[in-house]
Amino acid sequence: MSAALRIIAAVAVAISLYSLTPLPVASAVRPPAIDDSMLPSPAQPKPPIATEQQSDCTTATFDRGLASVGTQLAPFDLPALWALTTGDGQKVAIIDTGVSTHPRLARLIPGGDYVSTGDGREDCDAHGTLVAGIVAATPDSGGFGGIAPGVSVVTIRQSSVKYRPVHGRPFGVGTVDTLAMAVRTAADLGATVINISAVACTAGAALHDRALGAAVAYAVDVRDAVIVVAAGNVGPGGNCPQQNPPPDPAGRPEPDWDTADIAVSPGWYDDYVLTVGSVGPDGSPSSFSLAGPWVDVAAPGEAVVSLSPGHTGVANTYRGENGSGIAGTSYAAPVVSGVAALIRARFPGLSARQVMQRIEATAHRPPDGWNPYVGNGVVDPMAALADGTTSAPPSWAQRPVTPSVPPPPPDTSGRSTAFKGVAGCAAFLAAALALAAPANRLARRRRGAVIGQRDGARIGGHAVMRD
Repeated sequence: MSAALRIIAAVAVAISLYSLTPLPVASAVRPPAIDDSMLPSPAQPKPPIATEQQSDCTTATFDRGLASVGTQLAPFDLPALWALTTGDGQKVAIIDTGVSTHPRLARLIPGGDYVSTGDGREDCDAHGTLVAGIVAATPDSGGFGGIAPGVSVVTIRQSSVKYRPVHGRPFGVGTVDTLAMAVRTAADLGATVINISAVACTAGAALHDRALGAAVAYAVDVRDAVIVVAAGNVGPGGNCPQQNPPPDPAGRPEPDWDTADIAVSPGWYDDYVLTVGSVGPDGSPSSFSLAGPWVDVAAPGEAVVSLSPGHTGVANTYRGENGSGIAGTSYAAPVVSGVAALIRARFPGLSARQVMQRIEATAHRPPDGWNPYVGNGVVDPMAALADGTTSAPPSWAQRPVTPSVPPPPPDTSGRSTAFKGVAGCAAFLAAALALAAPANRLARRRRGAVIGQRDGARIGGHAVMRD
């Protein structure tokens, strides 16, 4: 894995390490049942404990030597999308490390700060601003623009590795509980799309995240918000301890929860979120993208160019990492969030669940059907915006669906590396990640009547496998 990915690791999502307990490797990971009583109460965003900045802010820059390799959004004809809609009237909440003010984020709304005493418009980690730019940057003469430049961005700072508790271990700030609070805040502020480029990832099903489950259910079913989340990263510098086992080549192309070893949240709340894997410039799954039965679609997550916090330009690398581009599932998720915003603007009568269904149904399905690396396939924004028609898949979306580099072999030591930020290299296990017994299989609320069980249903000729 590149040095840049290790840098991304340190800035992606800060989840405080209050405990690090070896966990047994367990199979058949499933989320707990949704318990509405766990929903956080509405409250003014603020850090739950006193914090202080512990290190200098990260900076990102533009390396002209990387400009020749293409950009993340090059596969999409953005002007053709913008001729249909730019996402006007939509609010996209970015729950991340904050979003810095930038002249090309014309409609930046402060949503609150769970890290320090700000209002969300500070990004010391140089992560949330990159995510926001992929969604909403206004285009410039150089050709870069976000997927949906007409949207408003609601920034909620929920995590940072640059801060630490005043009276605690210096491992960053942010937990699954503050993430749950941030989701409720975003929903109550009227966000129509919520982007979460953060992952709790551990071996087995020992994730005590029921408040987060209640929050995503509330956002979707009560506030009608589309929630898009990153799948998480594996490998050197990745946030997850190992890759989930590959599918049985002799089996059916459908989600198999019984063989998953790695639990990931909020992605495993699959009835409520769209989980996004990453593909490279040639359409092959990125070697770092975590596979799993909850992966719904994929989007480009390599060769990232986006807005840089701290100055008025764009960035494609972190300062000091020249020659190494920015990459991660953190940056695939906002591509899909932008597409969701465009759909909501063009088809305002669609519910959140119908928008999620449309994105899945119009994705370019792998030749062999659903698979745990890209789910239902690579997103196709133009097909998702079309009136009942789909476009021919581009050549890069028709490649064999195998990782561009084989993922590392499974770790058989039985030890979890705990809760980290997406693409995170440091271990961040929240206090809320107490050990819990694996949940039984449960009958969860479905996205809509047309969605079938895990063996799939048909929507517009596309098999939709939800888990």
